[in-house]
Amino acid sequence: MSKYVLGIDIGTTSIKAVLLEPSSKAIAASYSLPTTSDCINNTVLQAKEQDTCQIIRSLNECIAFLPRDKLQNVNRIGVSGQMHGVLFWKDNSGCEWSNRDFFIAKDTSQLITWQDGRCTSSFLSSLPKPDSHLSLATGFGCTTIFWYMKHRPEILADFTVAGTIQDYVVSMLCGLEKCVMTAQNAASWGYFNTTANQWNIDILEDAGFPLHLLPQCVASGCLAGQTCSEWHGIPAHTPVGAALGDFQCSVYSCMTSRTDAVLNISTSAQLTYAMPADFQPPDVPQPASSISYFPYFDGSYLAVAASLNGGNVLATFVGMLGEWMKELGVEVSDSSLYEKLIRCALSQENSDLRVSPTILGERHNPLCLGQVANISTSNLSLGDVTRALCRGILENITSMMSVVLLQEAGVRRIVGSGSALSRNEALRQEVERAFPQLVEYGQNVDSAVGVARVFCDRL
Repeated sequence: MSKYVLGIDIGTTSIKAVLLEPSSKAIAASYSLPTTSDCINNTVLQAKEQDTCQIIRSLNECIAFLPRDKLQNVNRIGVSGQMHGVLFWKDNSGCEWSNRDFFIAKDTSQLITWQDGRCTSSFLSSLPKPDSHLSLATGFGCTTIFWYMKHRPEILADFTVAGTIQDYVVSMLCGLEKCVMTAQNAASWGYFNTTANQWNIDILEDAGFPLHLLPQCVASGCLAGQTCSEWHGIPAHTPVGAALGDFQCSVYSCMTSRTDAVLNISTSAQLTYAMPADFQPPDVPQPASSISYFPYFDGSYLAVAASLNGGNVLATFVGMLGEWMKELGVEVSDSSLYEKLIRCALSQENSDLRVSPTILGERHNPLCLGQVANISTSNLSLGDVTRALCRGILENITSMMSVVLLQEAGVRRIVGSGSALSRNEALRQEVERAFPQLVEYGQNVDSAVGVARVFCDRL
């Protein structure tokens, strides 16, 4: 009987699981479903939270859809997920294993996601400067913890452990008392020096930060432990990798050469290429720069233009139109509306309407919000607006990492990936217009496949 590697990605809007056959790297089975876990917190301005219990319910449902005979032959598990966010739990009681073979969340907070906006610019400027090449931003784990220290310290007092959602899942699967975290996720929290591979302990201690909430740092691609119980037929004592970042795993699934750049457009958007093996990032943050350097594997880095505005902008546009139509007495599902908008855009090959889609700002320029320009009586059709919105998403990401920079870096191919690209032909057309390089769309390129491949290659 073949053995399999289980790869899991816990994304912002969905969960995907794949079973990979190690020798051929072929996908033996896969399943994905939406988490529908967003929750409303009216007590905190611009809060973006998700229900941890619902995420774990969706995870269990997703794994249960995979063939049980194959799950019984899983010999490695890799988990990736949305970066930057933080949730809190109590050690020894963060979950409850049922009499059957799955666990449910218990004694946890909500997940405060990377989209959370509670940390204002003035609040961020009041925090101590990090010893890191990466700037601080709202939605980062450590800045969120600082916010709780100031505004809701009683919440922190209720919990003993913190991590990303993917770290939590690994901790529960392995029965870990102390959370372990790779550099990929630690860097996304802030106050982490990737060169030294350690937290800014002295800086945080001087600021009164609750150091016991900092996870233990481990190398990206190493083991975190073994499953403490049978899980949906997966045997107890199955090795589990320390959780990785969804972005890095998405890149791992499709970057086959140093002359590749990867464009991922899912909820957000990222454009990235690999830096030379001897590259070292700057010593201090460069908050005005649109390009960051994310830790990858074995001390290497990716140059990344990480935009907050991707498929979520299109989703917001669809939601806005749906609400307008509802007010006018017409109800259309979001999915049906989205498909009709794409067809409208495909019938409108060009438009002189200009849309700047940065409705969420950008981390390097949070006050630069969306705009619509060059409006005339001849460009107000749904096709014009949708086409201009798709083009605007590409113009924004290429303003952050220019075509010229990619050419100077030796990039000869753009590999497109992500749910928004796979779903939207008009968006793919704009990608092909934006880049003079060869554009190809990877098959089976996503974070679940990437994390499975990582642990095929490394364990």
